[in-house]
Amino acid sequence: MLSKVLIANRGEIATRIIRTCAEAGIPSVAVHSQADANALHVRLADEAVLLGAASATDSYLAIDKIIEAAATTGAQAVHPGYGFLAENAEFAKAVEDAGLIFIGPPSSAINVMGSKIAAREIAAQAEVPQVPGSPSTIASAADVIAFGDEHGYPVAIKATYGGGGRGMRMVASAADAESAFASAKQESAAAFGRDDVYLERYLSSARHVEVQVFADKHGNAVWIGDRDCSVQRRHQKLIEEAPAPGLSADLRRAMGEASVRLAKAVGYVGAGTVEFLVEADQDRFYFLEMNTRIQVEHPVTEMTLGLDLVAEQLAVAAGEPLSITESGATPRGHAIEVRVNAEDTRGALFMPSPGPISTVAAPTRAGVRWDGGYESGDEVQPYYDSLVGKLIVWAPTRERALDRLAFALDELVIDGVPTTVPAARAIIAHKDFRNVEMHTNWLERDIDFASMLAPLEEPADADADAEEVLPRNEVWVGDRRYVIPFFTPAGPAAATPTAEPAAPRRVAGSGTRKKRGGSGAAASGEIKSPMQGTVAQIDVEVGATVEAGQVLMVLEAMKMQNPIRAAIAGVVESLAVKVGEVVPSGAALATVTAGGE
Repeated sequence: MLSKVLIANRGEIATRIIRTCAEAGIPSVAVHSQADANALHVRLADEAVLLGAASATDSYLAIDKIIEAAATTGAQAVHPGYGFLAENAEFAKAVEDAGLIFIGPPSSAINVMGSKIAAREIAAQAEVPQVPGSPSTIASAADVIAFGDEHGYPVAIKATYGGGGRGMRMVASAADAESAFASAKQESAAAFGRDDVYLERYLSSARHVEVQVFADKHGNAVWIGDRDCSVQRRHQKLIEEAPAPGLSADLRRAMGEASVRLAKAVGYVGAGTVEFLVEADQDRFYFLEMNTRIQVEHPVTEMTLGLDLVAEQLAVAAGEPLSITESGATPRGHAIEVRVNAEDTRGALFMPSPGPISTVAAPTRAGVRWDGGYESGDEVQPYYDSLVGKLIVWAPTRERALDRLAFALDELVIDGVPTTVPAARAIIAHKDFRNVEMHTNWLERDIDFASMLAPLEEPADADADAEEVLPRNEVWVGDRRYVIPFFTPAGPAAATPTAEPAAPRRVAGSGTRKKRGGSGAAASGEIKSPMQGTVAQIDVEVGATVEAGQVLMVLEAMKMQNPIRAAIAGVVESLAVKVGEVVPSGAALATVTAGGE
């Protein structure tokens, strides 16, 4: 048994690992930033070490500080959780070099699988099916166009080092190649410290199915079930379930065996997940990537197999053989997990919404589990991801699990910040999801998801009968135009930003209207932030001429990058922020004057 474990992470996964350590009688050490000094994982651990400032770079990504914390507290092993440094080969090597146990695969395996190019090469050697892809990283948009001409569109540009949809762009045609290439490299550099990207043929209607593998230090490797993670938004998973519904036994076995071959080919140890794109109707699957860590969605596998995968990780790291001796155990019943994030789902925009949580109350009915990173009175910080917790249900059948989940979502209480619970309710009630007719683009392409959620509030209007609409501050975030409340000497016209379609239109009750007898005013062109976030990049200078829809800057909020675009063509009159600055919602970002006047 391990003598003491340092958890190099925060939030839900840190609390999850700390609780399993406690059950096993293993003392735990939490690390934290200044912003997380009173966080739940700090309160639960036996010891806690301050790493640095709120920035992840100064804390949860500071390898030297984490190694020093392990040494000063006498920790024998380091568990990286998921995210942050979990799949960082340099970190794993530093842990190994310090004479500590890394609770995960050897750094050599992380290094190989961390490069998507190298992973594809290993997958080919292990005879794992793959979609067509570039043999190496690409250097320009011309490479994207050449690949598209050969293999057809759409094409996916992907970060060579990374995952979770960060640094990924879909290219629908040659005309999109230049902008997609530039933005993919930009986001990859910001997320992973490297801007290398490569190409794959994009399967637009495939399901995302992953296989859980486990290996020990004695040469044993098994696959222990599969999960469906097809319901995604911006390549981020929202709902996961096990087993993946609607797959044939032959397809499950073929994916499982391919996953074990891949794990053995890289000398894998510990818990890992091999992800596939699946065309279930044709019994075909294609290798996507391997995640060399515990997954966010691991509880659904635990619920259907009666396992504690973190406890298994601890045992394997201590040198014990796997307790699971055979692959392909038959799952018992069905489990579904909902990620509950601090995001405002109105209008299907999923705006990051950090802040204090007044109440967290999870349902206690049979077959329901809540893995949370916060308790009542805690605060969701704007510097990290938006995951508040995970609601997991189990039932004998998928149909009963969905019904149980609907009740559990209604009973879950999280007050203080908006969450993604309304989105989860809408998804599990949809006939496509009930009938297993979803795929990775289903939510964003095939259904009118925005109409299933509450609309963004239109500004209050004291004079709804007036005809003339005064201009309002507007800003583009991604592909949506936001209408920000227009502040007049008499005060704000509304307290809530609204969103409208790209084409201007008159909506009853929208905008700040001219009072009878008043006079109109020219548009100010002032661009305000629709969210709290950090200015990650500024793409223009004062005096620059810009087109409507052109990216002015990029805000990063809760590990998601949001391009801020010009609502009108004109000239950049002023920039009110600088790179690295944290801005609140509604803060002035820039001013664009129409026509340069």
